[in-house]
Amino acid sequence: MLKPTSTFALGLVFGLLLPDEALAAVECTGTFEPITASEYVAAINPGWNLGNTLDATPTEGSWNNPPVQAVTFTDIKAAGFKSVRIPVTYADHFTGTSPGWAIDTDWLQRVSDVVDMALDAGLYVLTNVHHDSWQWADIAAAGANVTAIEERMYQTWLQIGEKLACKSSSVAFEPINEPPIDTEEQAAELNKINGLFLQALKDSGGFNTQRVVTLVGPNMDSIKTSQWFKAPTGYENPWALQYHYYSPYDFIFSAWGKTILSADDIAAVEKDIENIRANFTDIPLIIGEFDASPINTEPAARRKYMDVVVRKAKELDTAVMVWDNGIDHFDRTTKQWKDPQSLQILLNAAAGVSNSLAEYTTDASVAEQSSSAYVFHKVGDAVTDQTISISLNGNTLKSIATEEGTALTASTDYTASGGDITFTSSFLSTYFSSSGATGSKVNLTLAFSAGATAAVNLVQWDVPKLGSTTSKATSGADLHIPVTWAGINQPAAVKMRRDDGVYLFDDWTQYLGPLQAAYGTYNGQWNWDGNNLILTAATVDAVIAAGVATTFTFDFFPRVPGNSLNYTVTV
Repeated sequence: MLKPTSTFALGLVFGLLLPDEALAAVECTGTFEPITASEYVAAINPGWNLGNTLDATPTEGSWNNPPVQAVTFTDIKAAGFKSVRIPVTYADHFTGTSPGWAIDTDWLQRVSDVVDMALDAGLYVLTNVHHDSWQWADIAAAGANVTAIEERMYQTWLQIGEKLACKSSSVAFEPINEPPIDTEEQAAELNKINGLFLQALKDSGGFNTQRVVTLVGPNMDSIKTSQWFKAPTGYENPWALQYHYYSPYDFIFSAWGKTILSADDIAAVEKDIENIRANFTDIPLIIGEFDASPINTEPAARRKYMDVVVRKAKELDTAVMVWDNGIDHFDRTTKQWKDPQSLQILLNAAAGVSNSLAEYTTDASVAEQSSSAYVFHKVGDAVTDQTISISLNGNTLKSIATEEGTALTASTDYTASGGDITFTSSFLSTYFSSSGATGSKVNLTLAFSAGATAAVNLVQWDVPKLGSTTSKATSGADLHIPVTWAGINQPAAVKMRRDDGVYLFDDWTQYLGPLQAAYGTYNGQWNWDGNNLILTAATVDAVIAAGVATTFTFDFFPRVPGNSLNYTVTV
């Protein structure tokens, strides 16, 4: 229960002389069971992000998710997660200006209520100040008024601290999300803001000086954090250090045609996580955001990535919290996970249990890509035996079943030799034929002696068909190209080459492999929907600016020679 709160304790930070009564702080009834930062980090692993919700602007419900309900946290707990990160944006909820920066009391109450929902579900909680980092708290912006940012940050956390002062030790605070930082001088200012955050918590009262906090470095980037982060001194809070991880960028965001997670990529991921641990040997670490979305990444590579990140983090006593914007992973309405195998892999890796994983092409220099997350059969070809490969990682294959639960029979439907599993032509003929309809035919689930199951999608494919093959560029609008799918209903990547031989974007991609040279980037330059391939307005405008007709080559899965279509945009 809260007692009457203080007026603002601004004087402690900005040197203002305020009467002693202005420094009164929240007092709590009840008890608080302190935990160390190491205990908190161990307890929260793995965690889940309530993305695009309270962090949406201007308010909750403004983006793709409705206001969160308590059942979502119950679902997340039931799925196996131990914690939730609740990002919150306050920028549009200020009712006052300098010096007090009053926050709408209804909004503070909503934040408190959502925190309680998560606690009631048995989850640990981490909450922050989120998109404010670029809306008003960007100390790297040209002409930034750093003094005003300091004042507002202090006042923001003073009020949050007062509102949440009496929450249990299961609740931790994070000062600001991904603060933009370009220079060492700006990083020093961020280190100061970490201190202002702690001072605000101290002044707010309650249990806040005993509460775990996760401090942040520049951009929450592991390299910049290693270079420039310095912890504030003179505060009692147990603290961990949080960073975010979205690397390799081109794989995570499907940039420049990258659909292959290479062996070099995997080595780099492991090295990145090892390096920040080596730089902060005695500090509890949290990867507060990471992701590889089922929307745009190839399944076998995505599942390998999930396993590598979580397993390496576990090895180095680092907690992980997967980013979920309500699109990528958990559908809060249907309560379905977009990729159940990725979920299982995450949970098992976080528990230190070995996962068996589908193998896939790891050489980024090749001209075609294979994946054991699929068995592909092209229309017109005879149905033959097909083999996939699984990295067993110490496990053994126990069973294979269809999505309806029908078990496959060893020797008759498949044979297994180590990690190589061969599906017989007689079994595959149940789903494939030389002239049958295209599309996903069945999903098989492979169960092992331990760890996650593996999913294998049987797909009959042909080259899709376009409604037209050319059009004239129209400025300022996305170009929708009708398509009739013939297998997997999405493109893999899009090459963008002007008819004079120049790449429409990023000429430097000529130094990449044949599946990336001249290719564009998903979402920013190309996309798709249920019935269309989409070139974004930015891409169409680039064609107009170049003044040269451009041919777009849409690749599909499987990425093999011949499984692509050309579309030309003229000017």
